[in-house]
Amino acid sequence: MPAQHRRTYGAVYEMALAASFTLVPFISFLLAGSPNAFRFLALPGGLVITVVPVMVHFVLPESARWRLRKGQPQAAADIVNQIIKRSGDRVPPLTVEALGDKEDTRREQLLPYWALFARGQLRWTTVGILIGICAGTCSFMIHVLLPKAMVDQGLAVAFSFGLSTLVYAASIPGKAFTGFLMEIIGRRWTIAYALVGSLPGLFLMLMAHRLGDFATVAMVTGALITGFTVLSSFSATRVYVSEQFPTALRGRGHIFSESFSRLFAGVLVPFLMVPHTGSPIIFFGTIVIAASVGAFIPLVFGRETVGQLETVTERVPALA
Repeated sequence: MPAQHRRTYGAVYEMALAASFTLVPFISFLLAGSPNAFRFLALPGGLVITVVPVMVHFVLPESARWRLRKGQPQAAADIVNQIIKRSGDRVPPLTVEALGDKEDTRREQLLPYWALFARGQLRWTTVGILIGICAGTCSFMIHVLLPKAMVDQGLAVAFSFGLSTLVYAASIPGKAFTGFLMEIIGRRWTIAYALVGSLPGLFLMLMAHRLGDFATVAMVTGALITGFTVLSSFSATRVYVSEQFPTALRGRGHIFSESFSRLFAGVLVPFLMVPHTGSPIIFFGTIVIAASVGAFIPLVFGRETVGQLETVTERVPALA
């Protein structure tokens, strides 16, 4: 994705993801009293196998580079022209003659994984991973464990899924705002805002059980604040993580950072936290710690990219 479109596409992608995360707990809320609820929830996942292959075949454009490597320049030009047409014919169509007869069609070789830890890159790889771990810990604890935590803390099953629905519904406009903000104040300060901004909401959810008649109001308000902030941080964090790597290394770096972060935040943390979901102090306190640490990592150890990836990271000859 070109730098000028990176934040917009990232925000749109994240909003679509948030919409799906909102729909699932909402359906769970509606089916909370049904003994066949788990079957109804599994049904869409099974039916999607009949939809996705059709979309991939008829909607997703083929790779023009792959056609060139196969020695099919006309097919490659047709694919590019199809994309141009779908985009509103803003540029002239591509011709086979414009490709020339000296086009290098060899497969581009990615840099080895050890380059992620080379001198001049190790710091940025570490920053990307740590940001992913902190933001991911907040997200996965809410996404995976929040309904269980609410039930274990004495709330009804239907209310627990309803609360999860509100959290993710708030993240839809929140991710749009985060995508807008990151081009104004920069990636680092946007990440800091999203994580620090969640602390009032998290404290409301943490203390709700002590507020008597105001417990429901505090829990709902805290959920809305949390969804609009920390769950919306990924419009900025995913772009910022990818911008820790030069173009030639991004194919390795982004995948490695996401995978490593998810192993910690999405597997290890939920596994360790399952026995403690009944304690508001431990459950929400852990999210508070992760959000607080994650907010300061890019400010203290990172550097601003603001989409200018190549001018920032590709000054290192070994990685350019």
